[in-house]
Amino acid sequence: MDVAVVGTGFIGKQHIEAIRRIPGANLVAVCEPNAELAKQVSRSLNIPHYYTEVEQMIKQEPTLEIVHNCTPSGFHFEINKQLIKAGINVYCEKPFTSNAQESSELKDLLAKAGLKGGVNFNYRHNLMVEEMKERVKQQTIGKVWFVNVEYLQDWLLKQTDYDWRVDSKIGGPTRAIADIGSHCFDTIEFVLGRKITSLEVLRLIEYPQRIKDGSLVPVSNEDAAIILAEFEGGLKGLIRISQVTAGKKNDLHVLVEGTKQALEWFQERPDHLWIGNRDCGNEDIYAAKQYLHGHAAELAELPNGHAVGWKDAFTAGIKEFYDDVAGSENHNYVNFADADHLMKLVDASLVSDQERRKVNID
Repeated sequence: MDVAVVGTGFIGKQHIEAIRRIPGANLVAVCEPNAELAKQVSRSLNIPHYYTEVEQMIKQEPTLEIVHNCTPSGFHFEINKQLIKAGINVYCEKPFTSNAQESSELKDLLAKAGLKGGVNFNYRHNLMVEEMKERVKQQTIGKVWFVNVEYLQDWLLKQTDYDWRVDSKIGGPTRAIADIGSHCFDTIEFVLGRKITSLEVLRLIEYPQRIKDGSLVPVSNEDAAIILAEFEGGLKGLIRISQVTAGKKNDLHVLVEGTKQALEWFQERPDHLWIGNRDCGNEDIYAAKQYLHGHAAELAELPNGHAVGWKDAFTAGIKEFYDDVAGSENHNYVNFADADHLMKLVDASLVSDQERRKVNID
């Protein structure tokens, strides 16, 4: 299976490493507009070919089956469309697009082309997230009555911290919600097996201006947000996200409260699951086969105490997409239809904040 990667920044390099952990995947090319950088990545990582334009790569690599789109989100729509029209399956970084209008168009275009499309929401592929899903499904924790999700970071804490995501023309009209809030939406929907049906959102901007190259530039997308979500069946939940919380690096935290037990998982301790009890001692279990159930147990390969982490979940999601392209029916990755739903949640969050009201999701 011949594969290429477009975009060679931090996340592009993670895709390259993950691809090389998957049997049968043959990484033949990278594409990067900076010719020197493209050449450097190609040579240093032993990738046969490099290109500066997607169109050129498509013409020169007729055997490509899958292309990973790891560019900034403002470029996803046009590149994805270009790849689909060329008959190539697409695995895209999140956020999927800049808005739900674009995501809907890509979803329909992909379906008409008869191709596969996936979006990299990797946290659902953690073993303990899979285990939470199994326990909720089996109702071992009783009836779920409330959920709490937090995703806190500090990489934009200072006014001098600047990144392409801060520029709404590239990163889109929402930043924290699209970037990490979308992970919260997907992870909790996956665990519960329920879709979000409405949102009430308050966006927070700590820095209306940030410093770029010594000058103040206006900022319109948010640094943080507080989100009240309602799910199918009327279940309520609270989601809090921030990219300006000192000391928090990549702190995704999921708490599911049931009438018998509670389940709690921290992304920074990915191989542990906390189980809260009322009448006996609380439990802290490892990601080992003997403690897990269903699909989670099937995926557990390492012995007790050997940590299963971020890169393992990242690779697992890509592998499930590749398996689907190859014809397998057992997969849990986020497809374009799922990603379109998540973009509707992102768009609804903007409307809710701007109009100060609850927004229902179609």
